[in-house]
Formats: sequence, structure tokens, C-alpha cells
Amino acid sequence: MTAVSGGAVELREPPTAVVPGERGATRIADRVVAKIASQAAREAVGKLSEGANRPYADVVVAYDTARVRVHLELDYPTDIGARCAAVRRHVAERVGALVGMDVPEVAVHVERLHPASGQGAAHGRTR
Repeated sequence: MTAVSGGAVELREPPTAVVPGERGATRIADRVVAKIASQAAREAVGKLSEGANRPYADVVVAYDTARVRVHLELDYPTDIGARCAAVRRHVAERVGALVGMDVPEVAVHVERLHPASGQGAAHGRTR
């Protein structure tokens, strides 16, 4: 209860704290998690070759779990398996740290391979 005396508000009883289970919940939209996953994929891929599109992600969120699908383009020649594993690891770590969700699955789809500039002439494979 409050009492007003001379324009000042005076509390007689301290407000009761709301127990954690009754406070509500914060919901993070799928598109927000997708933007975070896209940025994490960009960080993991590093510098892109000329003409390559930036990585993007699709995300499905269910409760505190996010399933991520990352689409990216890589330079060629490269160790595709190692690069994809690095992207998976980095995206799972960043989404987990920034959003606080469990990320049990990160699927990486390599859309296109871009030949590194000057590689054909260096290896004698010009046509």
C-alpha cells in the first residue's frame, strides 16, 4: 500500500519479488538467430573471393534449441571438409554464446566453389 503525504509517495510494505517461474519468457525470433548464425559463418569463412556471395543461414527454433542450415561459397582448391567443420563449430559456439540456445545441428551447404585467381596458369591447366 502507498500513502501520499504532501506530494511524496511513501511505501509501507516492500514489494514482493516475483518467483522466476512466474516472470514470463523471452522469445528470440528465428530471423534474429539466423542473422547471428550468418555473421558467425562469415567470420569462420574469412575473406571471400571476388564474385562470391556472402554466407546466409536458415534457422528453426523450438524452445531453447536452434537447428541451423548455413549456405556458403568457398574458394577452390581448399580442404572443404575442414572448412565446413570450422564453420559448424564456430556457428554453434557463437549462437550458443550470444543467444543462449542449444545448437545440436549445423548443416553446411556448399553452394558453389570459386577457383582461386591465377591458379589455372600456375598449374598449367589452361584451355
